[in-house]
Amino acid sequence: MSESNVVSLNPSEQADLMAAVRDEMEAGSLSQAAVARETGLSASALNQRLKGVYRGDNAAVDAKLSRWLDARRERRSADAQMPEAPAWVQTPSARRIRSALSYAQIAGDIAVIYGGAGVGKTSTAHEYQRQAPNVWIVTMTPATAVVGAALERIALAIGLRPSGRASRIEGEIIERLQGTQGLLIIDEAQHLAPRALEAIRSLQDATGVGVAILGNQVVYTQLTGGNRSIGFAQLFSRIGKRVSLNRPTQADVDALATAWGVTATDAVRLLRDIAKKPGALRAVTKTMRLASMFAAGADADADQPTLEHIRSAYRDLGGD
Repeated sequence: MSESNVVSLNPSEQADLMAAVRDEMEAGSLSQAAVARETGLSASALNQRLKGVYRGDNAAVDAKLSRWLDARRERRSADAQMPEAPAWVQTPSARRIRSALSYAQIAGDIAVIYGGAGVGKTSTAHEYQRQAPNVWIVTMTPATAVVGAALERIALAIGLRPSGRASRIEGEIIERLQGTQGLLIIDEAQHLAPRALEAIRSLQDATGVGVAILGNQVVYTQLTGGNRSIGFAQLFSRIGKRVSLNRPTQADVDALATAWGVTATDAVRLLRDIAKKPGALRAVTKTMRLASMFAAGADADADQPTLEHIRSAYRDLGGD
């Protein structure tokens, strides 16, 4: 529905639009605040328009609501065409990651899992969290590099509402974690400064919870670099298990291909080649989702994408 059509809506059509908005909110379990954010309307304007008492520019509000409805419908249509990726696949590398996470939690120790992107570190961490009790995943960013910001992110992940000085937040975290026999997973840990890593080591010392540090090669380089004897001696000495995953193995790719139902030798070989490029297994999954769409578009009864579908999908995603 274009904006010009909205301007000319009669009272009956406006009522239909409001009903459609309410239906969409109910179907998506959306609050008025959420809809206001998505449409760019103020919460009060949306509330009043739904009640039929808004005294501002109703046509402008209706135009935004109409565009919002159209966008949601288009997104649903696209989602319906986009095939679901297989549930978490237990590749050989995923088993190594899971074993390290389990060890850290059971032993109350520190594990470091490091390597390239797209090998399954984060997805395996989330799968482990679904299966084990008292597991918290904290994803770090450049904004959480320093001690105070890192502690705030940890506090939020374990259900606290942090405020005040870093020392106070640290004390609240310790009180919350003690006796839980839990596991604190620090993802994207390469963003943390040395003192933030030391603060996490101190939390582990004080609470006895397991800690898993996930990140790229930078994490391990920090822990084993030239300043290790001065800045990281205590942390390095606490590491109980190290798992290096620079790139996915051929067995990892084959397991993922099997999960997608790809068995043709030439197609599996192509997926192995894709996994060697940046993105690794993540790139394989994205390629297979698009290839499945191509296959469905060409033949609704197609069981699996062909080699050409996979090749075309990879190129379409920007692969060479």
